[in-house]
Amino acid sequence: MSNKILVFLEQRNGLIKKQSFEPARKGFSLSKEINCEVTGLLIGDEITNINSLEEHGLTNVVHLKNSKLKNYSSTAYSKLVYDFAKERGYNILLFSHTALGKDLAPIVAAKLDAGYGADCTSLTINNGNLIAERPIFAGKALMNFSLNSEVKVFTLRPNSVSLTDDGYRVQTNVIINEINDEQLDLRSMVIDFEKAEGKLDVAEADIIVSGGRGMKGPENFYLLEELAQLIGGAVGASRAVVDAGWRPHSEQVGQTGKTVSPKLYIACGISGAIQHLAGMSSSKCIVAINKDKDAPIFQVADYGIVGDVLEILPKLKNELKKYLE
Repeated sequence: MSNKILVFLEQRNGLIKKQSFEPARKGFSLSKEINCEVTGLLIGDEITNINSLEEHGLTNVVHLKNSKLKNYSSTAYSKLVYDFAKERGYNILLFSHTALGKDLAPIVAAKLDAGYGADCTSLTINNGNLIAERPIFAGKALMNFSLNSEVKVFTLRPNSVSLTDDGYRVQTNVIINEINDEQLDLRSMVIDFEKAEGKLDVAEADIIVSGGRGMKGPENFYLLEELAQLIGGAVGASRAVVDAGWRPHSEQVGQTGKTVSPKLYIACGISGAIQHLAGMSSSKCIVAINKDKDAPIFQVADYGIVGDVLEILPKLKNELKKYLE
C-alpha cells in the first residue's frame, strides 16, 4: 500500500486554529522523506484565514463546506473524515491533540480499523518505518513505537512542532466541496462556545503562569493574572486549586485537566504532584517558585526560586516591567 498523508485542519468560528498548522508542517516534512502525497482536510462553513495555510506546507487542501458544519459534530465530522480517507486511500492521518482532536481521532481510527497513536511529540522515518514518540509514566520517560496496521492515525501534542521556520511556504490550492444536508449525520453536535473575554486558553498559550495551593487563596490569583497579562500569557491552575473552587476547571493543567507544552511555564506555589507534571513537563522552559526547596517541581524546572511566592511575584513583575519598557 503506497503512503498518502491526510492532515485534519481544525477550525473554530471560521478560523483555522494555530495547533492545526503543526500537523500540517509535520505532514509536509514526512511526505518529503517518504515521497508521498499530503492533503489537508478542512470541515466547516466560511473560513477567513485559509490563506495562512500557504506558510505551512500544504499544497492541496479540500474544504468540505456546509453552514451546519460551522460547529463541531462528532457524528458528522467523523463520517466525513472516514468517507474522505477511505475513498481516496489515505493511510496516515494526522490530528492535533486538542480537545476536539482527542475526541475525533479515535472515532475515525475505529471506523478505519486503524492503529492509533495519541499525544505524540515526534514522528520520524527510520528505515522506511514511521516511528512515533510520546511521553509515558507522567512524563518521566519517552516511548518510541510504531503501528503495524495498514492505516495509522496519530495526534500531535500542541507546541511539539516549531512554527518559526519559514521553509514551509508553498502555494496552496483549495478545493471547496459543498456538502448536502442529506449527507450530514448531526445526531451529536456542539451548539455554541462560551469563552471568557480577554483570556487565553491554556491549551493554546505559548506562556502559562500557573498557581497552586501556595497561592493561599483565590484572592491572591490577581498576582498571576497581572503577570500573565504583562507577558502575554494565560493563567493556569493545579487540580487542588480547582477542586477547592479557587479557579475554573478550564484552567486546570494536569492529568485530569489539560496537557500543555508552552514555550514558558511558570509554576507558582505548585509542589509538583505527578498528576500535574504529566500535563506540563514537556514545556520548553519551566520556572518554579516554591518555598519548599525539596518540592518535586524543582526536579523538572529549568530555573527555580525558593521563597514565598506572594513576596516574589510582585518583585518579579516589577523587574519584568523594567525590562519590557
